[in-house]
Amino acid sequence: MEKCTKRNRDKQILNVSMSKINFESDVQQKPYSCEVSIPKKIRKQQTYSCEVCGYSCTLKCNMLQHQRTHTGEKPYSCEVCGYSFTLKSNLLRHRLTHIGEKPYSCEVCGLSFSDKTNLVRHLRIHTAGKTYSCGKCDSSFLNKKNLVEHMQTHKGEKPYSCEICGSSFSKKSNLAQHRRTHTGEKPYSCEVCGSSFSHKINLVRHLRTHTGEKPYSCEVCDSSFAEQTTLIRHMRSHTGEKPYSCEVCGSSFASKSNLVQHVRTHTGEKPHVCEICESSFSHKINLVRHLRTHTGEKPYSCDVCGSSFAQKSCLIRHIRKHKKIPQ
Repeated sequence: MEKCTKRNRDKQILNVSMSKINFESDVQQKPYSCEVSIPKKIRKQQTYSCEVCGYSCTLKCNMLQHQRTHTGEKPYSCEVCGYSFTLKSNLLRHRLTHIGEKPYSCEVCGLSFSDKTNLVRHLRIHTAGKTYSCGKCDSSFLNKKNLVEHMQTHKGEKPYSCEICGSSFSKKSNLAQHRRTHTGEKPYSCEVCGSSFSHKINLVRHLRTHTGEKPYSCEVCDSSFAEQTTLIRHMRSHTGEKPYSCEVCGSSFASKSNLVQHVRTHTGEKPHVCEICESSFSHKINLVRHLRTHTGEKPYSCDVCGSSFAQKSCLIRHIRKHKKIPQ
């Protein structure tokens, strides 16, 4: 609502003005001001819709930015390294990586970041304040919406279904992520190297390969890791825990990947195939080593004499000759 601001020299004229809008009120003396509220004309809000995925918004600039996720257009380029970005703000943040400026500092541990979003993610390590708790398990959440979605996992409810394959999910966000397995969409892009990801968490993990950030620390030996799952696996080296057991022979392992590799000794499965000679291997690392027999690559070099080797074990044996250590 807006107010009429007409002012009149004569009270009689003001009264006539007020009578035109059928309003009676006491009026202040000298000067006489009209204080009638007049309804403001409501503008109809325009909506912009994406013809590709149906996303809608009320601002044209937001729609233009969104459409670049489909077209791949990156109009903002770094003059130093040539990397391109869909948003100007992303380019400005990227420039900080060249000048080494890290204006965002953690008040708890002192770590600095060039990007405010990285600082916000980091702060979650220190501030675990989750106010909404589940009454059926020990899970807790930052907002009520996430708690409501979590409760559906206890009830077994999966109200969100994929229209392509029929898979059902308890969370709307999980359905959105699942759809990308059909569309191949990767909306989360790395500002440093341009790699794209279908899940935001994968981008967050990838960024640590550039920043060197290792927020998860071992309380026993002070080793630090970029991912929490890696820390959990590392802790088993201290506790001796081996939660993954082979159903055939009973052997136990600290990680699931080691169990998967072990099971192949029973099944004879060799999923890793050489494209050159069609030799197959049960472990990927064995295929990598084998490929060097074709490429001639020798990545392991002796610091003493410069000799190169295809296998690390060969380099270790060679170094013993220099040190004159008995084998």
